[in-house]
Amino acid sequence: MSIHDPELTRSYTADAEGATAPTLQPTLSKLPSLFHPPDYEVHWEPEDPENPRLWPLWYKGLAVVTMSLGATVVSLFSTLYTSGIPGLEEEFHISKIVGLFGVFTYLLGMAIGTIVFAPLSEIVGRRPVYLVCLSVFLLLILPSALSRNIEAILITRFFGGLFGSAIMGNSPASVNDLVSDHHRALALGIWSIGPTNGPVYGPIIGGFVYEYLGWRWTNWLVLIIGGAVLALVFLIPETYAPVILRRRAAKIRKETAEPKWWTRYDGDENLSNRLKTGFSRPFVMLFTEPICIFWDSYVAIVYGGLYLCFVAYPIAFQTERGWSPGIGGLSFIGIGCGVLITIACEPFFRMLINRHRKDPATGAVPPEAMASVVILGATLLTIGQLWFAWTCTPNVHWILPILAGVPFGAGTACVFIYASNYLARSYGIYTASALAGNMFFRSILGACLPLAGPSMYAKLGLNWANTLLGLVEAACISIPVVFYFYGHRIRKASPMIQEVEKMQMGGGVM
Repeated sequence: MSIHDPELTRSYTADAEGATAPTLQPTLSKLPSLFHPPDYEVHWEPEDPENPRLWPLWYKGLAVVTMSLGATVVSLFSTLYTSGIPGLEEEFHISKIVGLFGVFTYLLGMAIGTIVFAPLSEIVGRRPVYLVCLSVFLLLILPSALSRNIEAILITRFFGGLFGSAIMGNSPASVNDLVSDHHRALALGIWSIGPTNGPVYGPIIGGFVYEYLGWRWTNWLVLIIGGAVLALVFLIPETYAPVILRRRAAKIRKETAEPKWWTRYDGDENLSNRLKTGFSRPFVMLFTEPICIFWDSYVAIVYGGLYLCFVAYPIAFQTERGWSPGIGGLSFIGIGCGVLITIACEPFFRMLINRHRKDPATGAVPPEAMASVVILGATLLTIGQLWFAWTCTPNVHWILPILAGVPFGAGTACVFIYASNYLARSYGIYTASALAGNMFFRSILGACLPLAGPSMYAKLGLNWANTLLGLVEAACISIPVVFYFYGHRIRKASPMIQEVEKMQMGGGVM
């Protein structure tokens, strides 16, 4: 593949739930000129063995599976912890609220880490970031597993989420490094199966682990699985093309003592400037861009509703019905199946999106096409929430509330994936910042709502508390509906989107 291949100017980003979205990165920062002679440009050779796009199919498959497993371990650890909270309450004599702070600190760490490690991986490469951060993540599990007080667990989980976010946030970009446009949807679909269901796997696995081995083994299990994943990460070379080519150019300059060798990715922006931009722009967009304000708020509500399930389901199936922790964890299978259905329906959703009228200026479907799938998802998750609200009590057969998880899980996955795609289609080169703000806000709300869960369910009861959530989610359906019909007008009012469109029309390199 030549350095001139336009595919190298495009990558895809995904959130913790596997939301894939196009971004115009990495950016081309240099072009041939008098100061950058074409004869000294370092680029891919026709059969370059270091080009990730030319790796053997089996090796690409190994890399995709490794990235998926890494993200799965990090997302699994976020909710596997909740299964052991009764053990923490008993051993450390704490309330359930204090125990749930472990979810809060973990998600807070992930929110901050995503903003830090994305620009870092574009400077030093994805592989070093993965190896260092995943190693530290695994080491931080040890204090949680061996701790003699709750404070140590809460603190180490924050830093665990911070370092774990590196592979969670960047692994879909690594998948994109490996595949072409033609195979990208399939590769990212395979990748998303694990991390999208990771939060659901937690209580399913954790219930049996806690019941038979104790709460400390919810940590040891992640350490064992994570260690195996780390071994696989060691087998995967660097995948980020700009870093590979910059290293090659530096090596040639050293060997030849000729400083003229260069690549099109030799940007002048240093790490401190990238981190400054990575920290500031997501928050600026979050509080000044109407699109980000409304979409981020809605996704955050849905994310918080998902994490409230990890409070409501144990009450409904273990406290109210008397199920054991292991059997109670199986109640999340409905949500997991719903998520898998959404992933399997990706070709159908793609067909639905492509049926929309294309923008004459770009020849592509407008971002509002994504909102059509979000409307479907918003409706499904509302149905699932209200269905669960009035079937979760012991006087109703247990299969009905479990089946309610199917539309809830399917709708939740639709919202996560296609709302992020709406942001990506709207903001172009600013997609990374838009999605970083999205993930930060929803992680905060996902961390905070479960803290209010025990009090809410105690005062309102399962029926009315979940009905309240369902009504809020029903009211929020208006958000994707408004954007579906009027999103083009809202986008035209955004100075940032206008800037992106001017760059595209002017042929600027993004």
